Amino acid sequence: FAKQVDVVTFEFENVPSACIETAAKYVQVHPKGEVLYITQNRLREKTFLAKNGFPVTPFKHIKTLQDFENAEFPSVLKTAGFGYDGKGQSKIEAIGEIESAFEKLNGTEAVLEAFIEFEKEVSVVCARDAKGNFAHFGVIENAHANHILDVSFAPAIVSEKTFKEAVEITQNIADKFEYVGTMCVEFFLTKDGKLLVNEIAPRPHNSGHLTIDACVTNQFEQQVRAVCGLPLGSTEYLKPVAMANLLGDVWQNGEPNWKQSLAIPNVKLHLYGKAEARKGRKMGHLTALAETVETAVENVRKAKKNL
Repeated sequence: FAKQVDVVTFEFENVPSACIETAAKYVQVHPKGEVLYITQNRLREKTFLAKNGFPVTPFKHIKTLQDFENAEFPSVLKTAGFGYDGKGQSKIEAIGEIESAFEKLNGTEAVLEAFIEFEKEVSVVCARDAKGNFAHFGVIENAHANHILDVSFAPAIVSEKTFKEAVEITQNIADKFEYVGTMCVEFFLTKDGKLLVNEIAPRPHNSGHLTIDACVTNQFEQQVRAVCGLPLGSTEYLKPVAMANLLGDVWQNGEPNWKQSLAIPNVKLHLYGKAEARKGRKMGHLTALAETVETAVENVRKAKKNL
């Protein structure tokens, strides 16, 4: 396959990094296998961030019960690999809860992270090309429900200092990786205004789906431009925007009321063509553009409710 194409990319972390490394012997692969190897495992990712001076939550490597020694609580225990949308995570409030949380790991290695009382979660979706040119979609604010992204909007309601710092950290991570493609860095913003890197996604990201309708160049086009050696496109926003994820739960009472939802002007629907609507499964999203970000959020929430 690799011999038949000009360039290889991916948009999902759960690809064996050995597959990417093998493809790279025959053709350019972006982002490179090393980036995938680091970001598909929480422990490797956090170690990479801490070693390079990026701000992260305090963490410990957990392989045995003894590794919990001197840990502070509350903490969050996360499997090192294959966790997303809150999967493979347990909050530990006190010492007495350690054993049951550890048993759930079934022998897989894990990371114990300090529990952070954050004010909000934000992300920066960016793109970088092989020459080091960098473009970003500003700071996007994210609200989660049951560990799954619920609503995202841009521009985020953050200070100018936080905006600059979030973009700067993202660019520095991209440069350290010598990254080529679209990438997302998710942050916790603490109550005292500190940014902590929560996760890196080496691909277009759910929070960046709002760029499809809101930006001159969306995150997917930017991925293609970056990996094909084309100039990066404009990331200008046409208007403030909000996006609401549609999970399989929306179908639990039958076909959603699309007409009522789309009766709201400036609301657009995107369905992903998945065959079966299951609880918690991302099936599509709604976006709303408006004159202010507050109105965009209000309209997209209303459109979702109308379903």
